[in-house]
Amino acid sequence: MTDTTAPPRTADETPRRTVSPHKVAFASFIGTSIEWYDFFLYGTASALVFGDLFFPTGDPLISTLLAFATFGVGFAARPIGGAVFGSLGDKLGRKKVLVVTLLVMGAATAAIGLLPTYGQIGVAAPVLLVLLRLVQGFGVGGEWGAAALMAVEHAPKGRRGFFGSMPQMGVPAGTILSTGAFVLINRMDEQTFLSWGWRIPFLASFLLVIVGLLIRVSVEESPEFERLVKEKKQVAMPLRSAVRDHWRVILLAGGMRFSENSVFYVVTVFLLSYGTTALGLERAALLNAALIAAFVEILTIPYFGAVSSRFGARRMYLSAAALSVLLAFPFFLTVNTGNMVAVTIAMIVTIVVACVMYALQPSMMGSLFPVEVRSSAVSIGYQVAAVFAGGLSPFIATGLYAWSGEQWWPIAAYMMVMGLITWICTHLATKRYGGHLT
Repeated sequence: MTDTTAPPRTADETPRRTVSPHKVAFASFIGTSIEWYDFFLYGTASALVFGDLFFPTGDPLISTLLAFATFGVGFAARPIGGAVFGSLGDKLGRKKVLVVTLLVMGAATAAIGLLPTYGQIGVAAPVLLVLLRLVQGFGVGGEWGAAALMAVEHAPKGRRGFFGSMPQMGVPAGTILSTGAFVLINRMDEQTFLSWGWRIPFLASFLLVIVGLLIRVSVEESPEFERLVKEKKQVAMPLRSAVRDHWRVILLAGGMRFSENSVFYVVTVFLLSYGTTALGLERAALLNAALIAAFVEILTIPYFGAVSSRFGARRMYLSAAALSVLLAFPFFLTVNTGNMVAVTIAMIVTIVVACVMYALQPSMMGSLFPVEVRSSAVSIGYQVAAVFAGGLSPFIATGLYAWSGEQWWPIAAYMMVMGLITWICTHLATKRYGGHLT
């Protein structure tokens, strides 16, 4: 089956400049990896350290619940960042947005590494932590749309699935960097780790941001955006135009993410807490399992992007959504054995299914919207979904676990519902819309 996200170019279109799509895709991958390293540090720290240092309640479950709530706060700011930077991407260009968002994220992450704890300054500590998490969410909310579109809009016809998957590799790379950082400092004794060791990964963000900036400023602007400017087809208020004219498609695009996003955060964030408290598994073993799953992601994401032109992006996406429904209960049944080999395999299989959807999102979502509002529309849809399906997932999972008397089945049922929503939205969106990428 051919890739339906890449219709033939018409004869009157301006020819593209000779720009290496590989260079653009690599720059998107490196910068996005650094952004997600910053963002995921908070998630790992929420599961392992923030509950004790910033929300000491005396009840480990309540402290973890509060820490996960602030983890979700960052997602609440992502639609705002997506709206602001998405609109700027349609007005000023994708490249400028990539540079600014990297600076915003890096500054917020390094500042978290300098924060005093609750024991040092009282309630001001969690307040400042929440504010910096909001800044993180604002930055990463604007980053994805620009990075994804840079890769997709530079890609040659018929290969948008592959090149669009390259910035998606930044998520597992960020997971490896952030989790690996905590694996290293986890070798410290508990007192040193809680005293200052946890700060090191956050402060390291400063150096990574410098590397990311040097790479991102070296790439050229999207040819589709430049053609839009040359032909004077930009709209005055792209955000308003996107919401007014494409709100149904934006909602469907957001729904396409529900399964992938919720599965990812249940497996990589909630499971760290559930595994240590409910199953008695070692923290280091779970971190290592998360690292292995992330390495598998890096290999499978570009593979699924590449084969989408052969098997059909729509067919692959719908199949993965259906599998996510079927795997929800088997995932927890396997995890509950407490065998780390089985736990690791369950994590890998579940994450790989989510990777099918994640790899294809840039090309599929980009094809749903015309270029003059594409950055605004994809950013809003993507980031609104991140709030309901991503940031709230660890909180919802922990809440369901507490509500049910520490039972796992409501969480599996929640994952099934997310999968059904994704299947329905993907079916409707790809059947009725698409073909806007040239």
